[in-house]
Amino acid sequence: MKHKIILITALALMSFSSAAFAQTATTTTQHQSDYNYLAAATIVGIAFMLFMVIYFGNIEGITAGAPKRAKAWSKLKDMLNRSVPIEKEKDIMMDHEFDGIKELDNTIPPWFNILFYGTIVISVVYMLNYHVFKINGLSAEEYNDEMKVATMQREELIRTGAFINENTVKLMQDEATLNEGKTIYSANCSACHGPAGGGLIGPNLTDDFWIHGGGIVNVFKTVKYGVPIKGMVSWQNQLNPKQLQAVSNYVLSLKGTNPPNAKQPEGDKYTDSTSVKTDSLKTGTQKADTTTKK
Repeated sequence: MKHKIILITALALMSFSSAAFAQTATTTTQHQSDYNYLAAATIVGIAFMLFMVIYFGNIEGITAGAPKRAKAWSKLKDMLNRSVPIEKEKDIMMDHEFDGIKELDNTIPPWFNILFYGTIVISVVYMLNYHVFKINGLSAEEYNDEMKVATMQREELIRTGAFINENTVKLMQDEATLNEGKTIYSANCSACHGPAGGGLIGPNLTDDFWIHGGGIVNVFKTVKYGVPIKGMVSWQNQLNPKQLQAVSNYVLSLKGTNPPNAKQPEGDKYTDSTSVKTDSLKTGTQKADTTTKK
């Protein structure tokens, strides 16, 4: 009787665990919940196995030594296989033979029945879950939901400029970009380069000379990675790529503004046919720099 109770318990726990693994989430939040559910099912399964060992070997047998543990596992094996001892095989031997080979009328092992009936229980749980009560969505529905989430994530990456780097950065002198860049510059860069870009601790940003190269790519890289050896910090951890692009473009817009008390030029003269300078951020007027790169 005890063996039957344990077999029924094993079947129920296996069905419970399998149903947990069969269920999938349709949203990002549900995924974490399902992972917790699966973890709980795994713990239950492990606890059940420990119970089986303790039941057949008892606590004293578990701690007494190898012989008693071996006896406990032997009992478990016999219960799951229900095999007939060799000395009793004559009792289940069938009355026919072929080429000297005799057949035994063994019963189906309980572990096989557990798996067989377990699949039936799982199929019923699956049908009720996905087709009757529709607690979880089908694969196609899950795919569509995940695609929606992925689309929203991609739009967010585009909005924050996650795809902008030194290879994709663009020269943008529109008013919105320059206004954003000016705000970032005033908050983070003016202490070293001056409110108007004429230079304080850092170099003058309004002339044609650059220590680490001019142009949108070089300026973007300098802002992003900084120049630690000269005291300029890397801003890639404080600003997102879109903000780095905006402030880099604003720095380039300062060219030719000639603020009062500006520092003397430092570095090498840099000219770029793609650079653009503005006479005033407020007016937003733009003039193309037609000089060629030397």
